[in-house]
Amino acid sequence: MIHMHVTKALSGVATCIPRHRLTRCLCSTAEQHVVPVPELAKPPLHKPVMLKEVLENLDPKRGGIYIDMTFGAGGHIKEIFEHAPESIVFALDRDPEAIRLAKDLEKTYDRLIPLLGKFSELHMLLDEKGMKENQIDGVLLDVGVSSMQFDTAERGFAFSRDGPLDMRMDGNRDPQQPTAAEVVNYLDEQGLCKILRKYGEENMAKPIAHAIVDTRKSFDKIMTTQQLAEIVSSAFDTSKRRDKLSRPSHVATKTFQALRIFVNNELNELNNGLSIVHRFLKPGGRCVAVTFHSLEDRIVKRHFKGIDMTRSLI
Repeated sequence: MIHMHVTKALSGVATCIPRHRLTRCLCSTAEQHVVPVPELAKPPLHKPVMLKEVLENLDPKRGGIYIDMTFGAGGHIKEIFEHAPESIVFALDRDPEAIRLAKDLEKTYDRLIPLLGKFSELHMLLDEKGMKENQIDGVLLDVGVSSMQFDTAERGFAFSRDGPLDMRMDGNRDPQQPTAAEVVNYLDEQGLCKILRKYGEENMAKPIAHAIVDTRKSFDKIMTTQQLAEIVSSAFDTSKRRDKLSRPSHVATKTFQALRIFVNNELNELNNGLSIVHRFLKPGGRCVAVTFHSLEDRIVKRHFKGIDMTRSLI
């Protein structure tokens, strides 16, 4: 299910929301397994979902200053420039491959400014470009994994095609960031169960975690996406289930979502990014957020409604 939220800055002062970090403790004796991210073919610019609605609500104007906080393959950027010529658009992405695409697109749109970094690093990147608080006209976030990442087997985000169990949105940019393979091979059963429940909302978290730990003890390390999908399937009586819209869904979908969110610290990044957006939007500026699942949806709604983020989301 896809959700879109729009907020309008009413003043130049935003509520300061504390940052919370995940407990991301991997076994200190674990060997480091670095999965190389190869040079990838350049995908064509894709047409994002809900493009019409995004543009209507962002309402970009000629000569404005905008931030696309999830550049991906650049699907939104081109449309923003078409609707708002002479604008400046900052293209943020934590994925070095996406920034390579942004730099290629910069040759066509000379007022495009690529920014390599996470949501939580946005304020530093904008400072380096001389931007001050309350200067941005509009911000767009299309939250979650990009189609470019999802469709590339070597990135390890999906099980439709076999690939290394990686899932790092940053690629090899941060050598200290664990891969999904390290998480499933070194966390204990209780830790895996907690991740699957919290970030995948998986009600079969305990048997899945048990199957993962049992497999790695009995056989060997779990290193590929299809290996993991098969192990998850072994905890179920069927390989198919229904999602919230009653559509067929593979039983490993929530496990892959949970691992991806954990590996990339996605929910805290979203929280921090929205806090920064509050500071940089000018009075009357707009923020449009497209979310794909309830965990993202709750965080965005709480920010837009001004709810204290220290309170439980449950």
